[in-house]
Amino acid sequence: MAGNIRITAASALAALAISAISNSQRAEAQQAPASGEEVETVVVTGVREALAKGLENKKEAVQVIESIVAEDIGKLPDNNVVEALQRVTGVQITDRGGGEANGIVIRGLPDITTTWNNRNIFTGVGRAVALQDIPANLIAQIDVFKTRASDQIETGLAGQVDVRTRRPFDLEGLQMSFSARAINQEQRDKTDPNASFLVSNTWDGDDGRFGALVNVSYGTTRYRDQSITAGALVPFVGASGAIPPGFTPIQRVFNGNPPIWEAGTDRGLPYEPGSLMDFDTGPGVANFPYLLARDALFASDFEGERKRPSANIALQWAPNDSSQYTLEGFYQGYREEMFNNLHFTFADWWGALGPDPASTITLYPGTNIIKTRTVGFPFGFNSGDSTKQETDTFVYALNGKWDITDAFTLEADLSVQSSQFDTHFIAVRTERVPESITLDFNSGNGIPSWHFNDDLQMLDASRWNMGQLFQNAGKDLGDAKTLSVDGDYDFGSDNAFEKLSFGVRYDDRGATHRQPVTTDAPFLPAPRTLADMPVGMQWNNRDFFDGGDYIPGSWLVANGYWIQDHADEVRAMYNQPAGGPAVVRSYEVEERTASVYLQADFSIGEKFHGEAGVRYVKVTTPLEFNDLVAPGQPETRARAEVDDVMPSVTLRYEITDALRLRANYGETLRRPGFGDLNPNFTLVQDLTGIGYGTGTGGNPDLVAAKGKNFDFTVEYYFAPDSAVYGTYFKRKIDGLVVPYVQTLVIPGTGLNVDTFKVTRPVNASDGDLDGVELGFLYFPEHLGPLTGLGVQGSFTKLDSSQNIPRFNSAGEIVAQDTSEFFGVSDTSYNFTLAYDRAGIGARLSYVWRDDFLARNEARLFANPIGTWRQPEESLDFQLNYDVNEHLAVSFDAVNLTQQIQKEYYQFGNAGGPDLMNFGNVLISRSFALGVRWKY
Repeated sequence: MAGNIRITAASALAALAISAISNSQRAEAQQAPASGEEVETVVVTGVREALAKGLENKKEAVQVIESIVAEDIGKLPDNNVVEALQRVTGVQITDRGGGEANGIVIRGLPDITTTWNNRNIFTGVGRAVALQDIPANLIAQIDVFKTRASDQIETGLAGQVDVRTRRPFDLEGLQMSFSARAINQEQRDKTDPNASFLVSNTWDGDDGRFGALVNVSYGTTRYRDQSITAGALVPFVGASGAIPPGFTPIQRVFNGNPPIWEAGTDRGLPYEPGSLMDFDTGPGVANFPYLLARDALFASDFEGERKRPSANIALQWAPNDSSQYTLEGFYQGYREEMFNNLHFTFADWWGALGPDPASTITLYPGTNIIKTRTVGFPFGFNSGDSTKQETDTFVYALNGKWDITDAFTLEADLSVQSSQFDTHFIAVRTERVPESITLDFNSGNGIPSWHFNDDLQMLDASRWNMGQLFQNAGKDLGDAKTLSVDGDYDFGSDNAFEKLSFGVRYDDRGATHRQPVTTDAPFLPAPRTLADMPVGMQWNNRDFFDGGDYIPGSWLVANGYWIQDHADEVRAMYNQPAGGPAVVRSYEVEERTASVYLQADFSIGEKFHGEAGVRYVKVTTPLEFNDLVAPGQPETRARAEVDDVMPSVTLRYEITDALRLRANYGETLRRPGFGDLNPNFTLVQDLTGIGYGTGTGGNPDLVAAKGKNFDFTVEYYFAPDSAVYGTYFKRKIDGLVVPYVQTLVIPGTGLNVDTFKVTRPVNASDGDLDGVELGFLYFPEHLGPLTGLGVQGSFTKLDSSQNIPRFNSAGEIVAQDTSEFFGVSDTSYNFTLAYDRAGIGARLSYVWRDDFLARNEARLFANPIGTWRQPEESLDFQLNYDVNEHLAVSFDAVNLTQQIQKEYYQFGNAGGPDLMNFGNVLISRSFALGVRWKY
């Protein structure tokens, strides 16, 4: 029975009988005893079996890998691939939200090659597949390759994640499995289904052995994420004393031309008391004291409903003992509707501060930063933002394997895939100006608070004037045809030169991105309030942020669900054409990759083994771009190329049967994203009154970043299903992409400004990353009543550094700074307590990671540009009970700690969570009850 450790004293024959009760059991091989002698046999299943198989994969692999093996069909104890990987040594979760974990980094790097049964797959125009879209129900095994061999795809600076689905020849005879779970996201308070069904059969016929498998999965998730955010930091005139001519106390200092203050510096403006600014007021004294304060506060009550249909089909045929053919298909679907209920208020007005403006503020001690204030007549808006997205990805593959001779094997694989991603966005703003707001930018633990003089009127539709209509849309189309041929010639274990491997791969990849032409955001032809609109357009939330008294717990907003369902009716109100903005081609790419490799396995004696190879890759990427800011311009054409030789070598020395060493050197590439190569701009008008808009654009001159990777590992397998291991690794990366900002004047866009801060990527950084990983798995024997208890854990320590160039307004590099890698926690660890006995399988898992640099803020404000995430943790629990050999029930709890995800501004010693707190996101707990039936 799955999920069971059973210790018996019986004959070898009895042990075999017990293990035959379930196909999922694994009996440790033992030498047959003398007649009449009893032997202790350990039959291991369930949680322990899955962990042990993963450890065995790690032990036997040539590369440094980590494996997650499903306990049984449909029984990976997580909701998706990303959540399963969070307990892997060296893997860190980069984001949580939307009812799940969303992304990972491996050893501090996010660039990961994702494969399905060793075939490179992707979503839309991306380079990789969204791993969170792959349901756990379909998975047989996940392998995380931290080092690379020449016979693997050359991309992925961080490594490769290979997701293996089941094939009929993996199973014996007719097998069926059905699993279903009811999952409740606590904040949304909705219960959703997650179900899968597998049927597989193998049989022998006159023409050989046949197998067929169908595995389908469907899941729905309704979630709620809530966030409270203090806005960015900007300068204000001092509250008293010397006031610059032409200014008033606590007046916000907007930038002029030339600028009065330098926005977007890495460390931000100085915040020591008495810091001076050149106000350029003409002859005489120009330097005056200034204050710093947040320009706004906002809250998001974000709801969504996500649906994921998926399917895997496999047909296999072995006409004889020397050949095998596999035809399989994989479908990955994604549907999501999101409603962002956004409440935004400015906190920067200076025109109604009374006769004593200094009395309306307090400062953080020892700084010039405003902590609390009262502001008269602040402008604010609410926005009902609705987004619909969907993806359909199809992969079809035909694989053949042949034993040409006893020594020579050949494998060919042809795959065809297509992926389409569609997104539709529509939002309606409502606006008002209350009499006053009283606020505290950090009322405690990094959470801001604010209240209006008329909080109750936030639910009065007549108080909210109708604002602008915003729309967007997009379509991504991706396709690929890939052919690979691999061969192995085995010289035999008696030869020092054991095996020669070779292969070729050709990939023809297409990608097309469509988006609307840049347009403005219109107002209604005649002013109206929300009360004048259809009743269905009104929506209000309840018990925001668990009903805390930080801000008003409820407010009115334009109903995003109603707006999406009545989109053309809303467009007609704003005199906009039906159907929404038309999408036109932004760029089109046709990328062709040809690669070839040669690899040799060798040994010296019985203890020293090695693998060395070289891979050559040539990539040509012709690109075509259309200018959507100024339609009608000639099409832009560009071409990117990669032509590289990448060696790899892995050495393994078995000091004893239990103790082994590994060393690896390999080279990998990170190709630029297709969108990053697009030189044309996507522009956004001035939304917050700062005097200029923002924009993004690509750079067709980007080249592939290259990583050189070193690993040294010690592994000690000291007991059955138990080991301790450690790795030192180093990554040297040349040509990392970093953003730079140009100030550009772009007339004729139809937007409310002509000046834009445009961010574009450039290969202007090199980086070094080194670290240590420690991991262990231990199932002690002879624990008496506690037999079946085991522990698993890992610890990762990273040190990263990359140069970050400083740019002037023209985009020229004027200086260099040093920064950590984005998304890298210096320290992380996880610990799992596992139990597996008498039909009970349980895991209690704790994951923790240190604070990390999440991203750089737009270079528009006075705070440091570095946005950091505070330390994060998660406590998960899984329990499974086998009612009998066919039926099992389960209970899962995810994110029991329900920690608030917090961000803050910092660069070097500037800023920090106490002075420059930023975002606070309340991530929901989830609970699930499940049942699983197997035949």
